Order: sequence, then C-alpha cells, then structure tokens
Amino acid sequence: QVRLVESGGGLVQPGGSLRLSCVASGFTFSSAIMSWYRQAPGKERELVASISFIRSSTNYVDSVKGRFTISRDNAKNTVYLQMINLKPEDTAVYYCKAVQIGAVYWGQGTQVTVSS
Repeated sequence: QVRLVESGGGLVQPGGSLRLSCVASGFTFSSAIMSWYRQAPGKERELVASISFIRSSTNYVDSVKGRFTISRDNAKNTVYLQMINLKPEDTAVYYCKAVQIGAVYWGQGTQVTVSS
C-alpha cells in the first residue's frame, strides 16, 4: 500500500521557519520525482518545489526562490521542504506528491499558517 505522510506544519509568525517532512512507503522512492504543492483557501493547488531522482536537480516557483529548499534522503524514503522567512501569503495546506512512470501519489497534506 502506497503512503505519503506529511508532517511539520503549524502556526508560525512572519519571518519564521518550518521544515516539512514527507515519509514515503509502498513504492520505490529512489526512482520517483518528488514535489511539494500547496493550496490556499479559494485558490488552485500550485507547485512549490520539485526534486528529481537524477542528481537531485531541483525546481522552485518564483515566489519561494531563496526562501525554500527541497531535499531528499533516499535512505530514509523522505523528502523535506525547509522554509525560512515565511510570509502570510505562504499560508496553505502543503501536499507531498510522488511521480513514477504510470503512477502519481499524493499525501493528505499538512497545514502551514503564517500569522502574527
């Protein structure tokens, strides 16, 4: 059974930091492209960052460049999203996504709220 379990969300003040984790099971993590998406209330889900399984190349949406860092640990079947200098507009549910040939998997999401 495939599972993606996110954790690390919470309430943080503007300028603060959080690190999200997504632990995967039930598929070959090391051969999956891993991504973080987010969805704010009333908005469409958007890609935040992705990391390939080849040389761990990364990609970011412009609004988080320089503030967010995606990384992966294939030995732990885990992908991370380190977020610094958080802004109120980063408030959203953050989802982990895995893509392999012929399959797409989603986690259940973790809430991130940036507010004073």
